[in-house]
Amino acid sequence: MTKFKQRSVGRRGFLKGAAASAAALVAPATVAIAQQQDSAQPQRAGRGGGRGAGGAANQGQVPPGQGNARPAASRIVEHPGSDHMVDVIKELGFEFVAANPGSSFDGLHESLINYGNNTMPELITCCHEESSVAMAHGYSKIENKPMLVMLHGTVGIQHAAMAMYNAYADRVPIFMIAGLDYQGSVPAHNAVDMAAMCRDFVKWDHQPESLNQFAGSAMRAYKLAMMPPMAPVLLVVDATAQKQATNGNLAVPKLTLPAPPSADLATVREIAKQLVNAENPKISVGKMTRSQAGIDHLVELAELLQVPVNEAGDRVNFPSRHPLAGNGTGQADLTLNLEAAGGGRGGGRGGGGSKTITISSAEFLATHNFNVNGNPPGGDMVIEADSQTTLPALIEEVRQLVTSEKKVLYADRGKKHAEANIAARVSAIERANSGWDASPIAMGRLCAELWPLIKNEDWSLVSPQVFLGNMPNQMWNMSKPYSHIGDSGGGGIGYGAPAAVGAALANRKYGRLSINIQGDGDLNYAPGVLWTAVHHKIPLLTIMHNNRGYHAEVMLMEEQCSIRDRGQDRAHIGTKLIEPNIDYAAMAKAYGMYGEGPITDPKDLGAALKRGIERVKKGEPAMLDVIMQPR
Repeated sequence: MTKFKQRSVGRRGFLKGAAASAAALVAPATVAIAQQQDSAQPQRAGRGGGRGAGGAANQGQVPPGQGNARPAASRIVEHPGSDHMVDVIKELGFEFVAANPGSSFDGLHESLINYGNNTMPELITCCHEESSVAMAHGYSKIENKPMLVMLHGTVGIQHAAMAMYNAYADRVPIFMIAGLDYQGSVPAHNAVDMAAMCRDFVKWDHQPESLNQFAGSAMRAYKLAMMPPMAPVLLVVDATAQKQATNGNLAVPKLTLPAPPSADLATVREIAKQLVNAENPKISVGKMTRSQAGIDHLVELAELLQVPVNEAGDRVNFPSRHPLAGNGTGQADLTLNLEAAGGGRGGGRGGGGSKTITISSAEFLATHNFNVNGNPPGGDMVIEADSQTTLPALIEEVRQLVTSEKKVLYADRGKKHAEANIAARVSAIERANSGWDASPIAMGRLCAELWPLIKNEDWSLVSPQVFLGNMPNQMWNMSKPYSHIGDSGGGGIGYGAPAAVGAALANRKYGRLSINIQGDGDLNYAPGVLWTAVHHKIPLLTIMHNNRGYHAEVMLMEEQCSIRDRGQDRAHIGTKLIEPNIDYAAMAKAYGMYGEGPITDPKDLGAALKRGIERVKKGEPAMLDVIMQPR
């Protein structure tokens, strides 16, 4: 950090000397003007003049937003506390910091862009706090580490709360800093216990009372965020601590991450014994995989035992076209649940002679209010540990128990499972291809047209599949942890677009082609993220799944109308986005993005997709507005 400190001191020392010399030359006139301004200064404004902070402007200071603010020489602060915060932040290794500007963290903001030279982390300008956190959510699911987010006071936390909840439910680490400014001009932006609003859906929060405490708290927060089960963390930082002068010699702790918790060896041996002796074991896996190593270990275990692997969640845990991917055939006599939510598919105890073994870290993330994973992990045998970390030891124990005779039995078992899985996959693809020539365009047609264009690329689907009928997973070969980053976790709409931009930001340095099949209702929650993508040159192909409505709710309303025998002619009221139809190509262009559409004829789709991909490969975001069937 020495080079940052030297650069900063030199710059500030120069400004201090220059300001003092100028003041000596023009003192008589300056005093008279300053006296006139002092009585007429407005209060310091926050965002766009709307979010206030700080009392009356200081003598000789131009109010923010009214020209180039230059403080008088007496206001120069050497080594502000926020410079030390930047030293700590750099030790944590953040690449980016997402923020909608706020006056409660303007001290830290200035230190990041000047003292920190706007690198590691680089500031990403967002138009809404929910988008800031959702961007960090998407980024983390690619990089498997937190992104930094800054929030403004109570209002910033409340704006971001839904995105925090999504990340908490999705087991995703995000590192958030909220500004606290008791001297601000808007009391409603502060609170005695600001983190209380979101404490039940962050893993840990703290309000440090000194710069030294900030350093220790930041290290602990990062470690807790990264320890499975991962989750968001929050620090509340006083504006005074950011702006007060220091001696510049504060210590920066070294970050050392602890190893994730693994099951003990005796337990692992018992699990291996039961798996090897079972006649028809199966594996059900949820939010387990964090890296390619997790996928590779699961493939190794499945192939050793020749057992099917059922994806009971929305992560890519197992290659989608592997012969053992699916439910296989026959009733399981033993199910191994790996981070599969209790009470869900395969999450509880077995029945009819079937047994269940569950390895899960879910109980390490317990809160008293939000039961985000349903019932606690259940089974005939429950091990509280991290599944991915436990797999290598389990594989070794299984390997030692598998005899040559068992290998012959397993080979026959695996062949039957593979035949059943392949038949199920062919049937799913046939169903997906229905309505090939229909207009509005069918999702199956879109996925089929897109696959040949991306299959030889290093691609990443950065949008949820929950409203896509899971068709990309059925029709594409998903074998990498970034092939699909999953859904929101908490089911909060407004996640898709910013999470896609955040994931594309992480994919950018790898040269990956990021694909976002975007719901129209979701984008309208916070479309300003399109500007963020353009401004920061984040390459992302957004294909609007434009069904002109909130179709899940359309179906619910149609169902209620039918049950009550009242007809469905009014089911569109309050559920459809029509009259007028929204022009998403025009929306994209308004934010400076390449936009094309609306595309209604399926014969025009292939050429449009090629044009969009060409744009993205040149390093820019692009949007194709495709009028599509509801599902």
